[in-house]
Amino acid sequence: MVGIAIIGYGYWGPNLVRNFSSVSNSKVEWVIDLRAERLDVIKKQYPNIKTSASFDDALNDPAVTAVVVATPVQYHYALAKKALEKGKHVLIEKPMTQSSAEAEELVALSKEKGLALMVDHTFLYTGAVRKIKDLISSGEIGDIQYFDSTRINLGLFQPDINVLWDLAPHDISILFFLINDRPVSVSATGISHTPNGLENVAYLTVNYDTGHIAHFSCSWSSPVKIRKILIGGTKKMIVFDDVEPSEKVKVYDTGYSVKTDEDKRKLLIDYRAGDIHVPKLEQREALAGMASDFISAIEKGTTPVSDWQVGLEVVRVLEAAQESIKNKGKEVQIKFQ
Repeated sequence: MVGIAIIGYGYWGPNLVRNFSSVSNSKVEWVIDLRAERLDVIKKQYPNIKTSASFDDALNDPAVTAVVVATPVQYHYALAKKALEKGKHVLIEKPMTQSSAEAEELVALSKEKGLALMVDHTFLYTGAVRKIKDLISSGEIGDIQYFDSTRINLGLFQPDINVLWDLAPHDISILFFLINDRPVSVSATGISHTPNGLENVAYLTVNYDTGHIAHFSCSWSSPVKIRKILIGGTKKMIVFDDVEPSEKVKVYDTGYSVKTDEDKRKLLIDYRAGDIHVPKLEQREALAGMASDFISAIEKGTTPVSDWQVGLEVVRVLEAAQESIKNKGKEVQIKFQ
């Protein structure tokens, strides 16, 4: 039985407790939170789970095998490092850390200790994203030409990170899951409408040298909530609308072909508009799949779908994007080791 300590019982904490409590070979032993009112909530709902405001209480309990860090990102590195040093496996909420240097240090420490280190990019476990992966891998879509993501809503303004660090990790992780190539550079622009200087509207372009491009639009200042990804292939196109209650993925047999006239001076575009297919999706809750993957990594040594590599690469993109924003959209190179 893998004993779990969940650090932070805010917005996401209750979902983590519920799913780790339902996964076989997993038991939530502790919930740690500095707020007494949040601990009162967990005591009423799960009276058998121990609670405390002290992280050390969980770390010093031999029944705790693994720690799940679900706090604001500014605390991820210190808490994860302390847990790894204590010999605990670690799962961190996205984004992994505030810098690639912090992430790399955690990776090195987990390897040194022989411990599982994982980042909760939950969308990689959704039926929608896994179906899109199958469609791309089968060749049905053809070669990917573009990935266009819009993730906007009104709030929640975060006190410690800008909108890209808050919202873009979801879709960057999806991009890396679907496309094996890694980008060469990014450029980003954004603006802050609050005194703290944290951008609440931002646009990120991810550049490749292999014939495709990715773009991300993120905002906390939109009058509507949109969670949509458009993927264009040489054969077909995909729309993933996560706000849609049932038909989240649609495959469009739509495209175009390009020719030139005899003198090769004029482009001739031939458009094709065919059927729309709505594939059936797996209905299992994504967070349950993520929790099971983490337990498997601990017990069997398997490599999680959302492993530390994904978490580190997402942070590298965000770090480069932040540099670009501060330099008015300047293109910033990325090196993936």
